[in-house]
Amino acid sequence: MEATNQTGIPRFLLLGLTEDPALQPLVFSLFLSVYLVTVLGNLLIILAVGAHAHLHTPMYFFLSTLSITDLCISTTTIPKMLVDIQARDHSASYPGCLSQLGFVLVFGGLENCLLAAMAYDRYVAICQPLRYAIVMSTRVCLLLALLCLGIATGNALLHTLLLLPLAFGPDVEIPHFFCELVQVIGLSCSDTSINILLVHLGTSLFAGVPLLGIIVSYSHIVTSVLRIPSGRGRHRAFSTCGSHLSVVCLFYATGIGVYMSSEVTASPTKNAMASVMYIVVPQMLNPFVYSLRNREMKGALRQLITGVPPGQ
Repeated sequence: MEATNQTGIPRFLLLGLTEDPALQPLVFSLFLSVYLVTVLGNLLIILAVGAHAHLHTPMYFFLSTLSITDLCISTTTIPKMLVDIQARDHSASYPGCLSQLGFVLVFGGLENCLLAAMAYDRYVAICQPLRYAIVMSTRVCLLLALLCLGIATGNALLHTLLLLPLAFGPDVEIPHFFCELVQVIGLSCSDTSINILLVHLGTSLFAGVPLLGIIVSYSHIVTSVLRIPSGRGRHRAFSTCGSHLSVVCLFYATGIGVYMSSEVTASPTKNAMASVMYIVVPQMLNPFVYSLRNREMKGALRQLITGVPPGQ
């Protein structure tokens, strides 16, 4: 007989990364440190861009938007896990679980789209420098950011709303540290064939199209840069793309790693561990990638922290 949730609202139990009580303090300390570093690093990027007029350009507009997105992703997942460990209560309400799931999809999808928008910005800057100010105007940048947000929100709403008709048992154990879409679908008592089909279709389109756009943009960039006669000019052109390429590689490499690990292993614990590399690590490392590889950002951060203007 099919279980339904019509007589009672299901309760979700987030099992986390480990059920060993001896390891809980270590997990708590590690994730608290990661969260604090993520918040501090991304806040510094946002403040540095906002405080320096010479950083009020499309590239840094998208960078600060990416930092806000990273903050939101981390805040959606890590604090709940920390509270669960401290309170020793890993339960999550049905609305709370669906809300967390939806926000993860929104901000994860937004980061995916923003990386494509940033690649387009670099393409216009290098391949069409004379038209850059017109093509990447403030209005266009805002419209691109809103378009990214609209696409991500629509995708998240589609998957979240399709979860509402699904039936669950009274107590649902999720072998994860947050409510993850595929895990929740797999624990339903209902027929989830449509949900699974849309997950695969949505993943292919939602990840594939932006990644294809990034590849096409950088193929044009490489072609244009190789035409520059001087080695110094080529190095300068490539240096403006280095930080973004590093973030793209980090984001997609960890995402593909999670997908591949879920395909080759049936261990829920290993899948949860792999998800850390996708939903936690890139958000922490992105500020360091941009601050270490970008001279303007290093100077702005130095002035923001020490009060000493660049060059002094």
